[in-house]
Amino acid sequence: MIQKAHDAYNAKDFKTAFALYTQLANEGNADAMTSLGYMYQNAQGCARDDAKAVLLYEKAAELKQPYALYNLAILYMNGLCGVEHDQFKAHELFMEAAIREIPRAMYEVALMLERGLGCLQNFSEAAFWYEEGAKRGNLECFNNLGVLYKEGHGVSVDERRCFICFSRAAEGGLAEGLYNLGLLYDQGIGCEQDHDMALEYCRKAAYKGHAKAKEIIKGLQNEGKIVF
Repeated sequence: MIQKAHDAYNAKDFKTAFALYTQLANEGNADAMTSLGYMYQNAQGCARDDAKAVLLYEKAAELKQPYALYNLAILYMNGLCGVEHDQFKAHELFMEAAIREIPRAMYEVALMLERGLGCLQNFSEAAFWYEEGAKRGNLECFNNLGVLYKEGHGVSVDERRCFICFSRAAEGGLAEGLYNLGLLYDQGIGCEQDHDMALEYCRKAAYKGHAKAKEIIKGLQNEGKIVF
């Protein structure tokens, strides 16, 4: 029945999905609790009810449902839905979700480790979790791991790996990855220097809305160096 509920949700038949998730959640299904909590949080097939959303996430998190752990972490990280802002609790929940192989949680826990948010700063552990997320295709993990390889934080400086990481992020269309790859071509880091390629990636990043890339492109246009 859970698959039927998921199918209804994906088809945007929220009324059916809500009814099925409610029935399954009442029977103790952690996946249904998580999805039902999300529907309450986002007013899908029901009126928005933050308290019910949090309660359902908490019940599912007690059963170690990965996405419930992740969603609850987001609430603690940002102080949403009446949940008190608590970075330490958020880090703990992100870590539990990351251990259960949620790529986005791997990114969040790595970012917190890199910045020392809700935990002791640890670049090597951050690099580990970025790599785990990258292995599972998370573009932000590829990009941030590239930064660590470029700067030598938690890992040895490795220009070739830096180039590979930024390339993967750029291939996925991540604006920050496109911009960073452009910088490598501009400076000849991990690749042959190529100003045309640098400009091309900067253009792509600007098109994706990257603020700094937009400023660079605008500056070049104003100087008459390029015609966009």
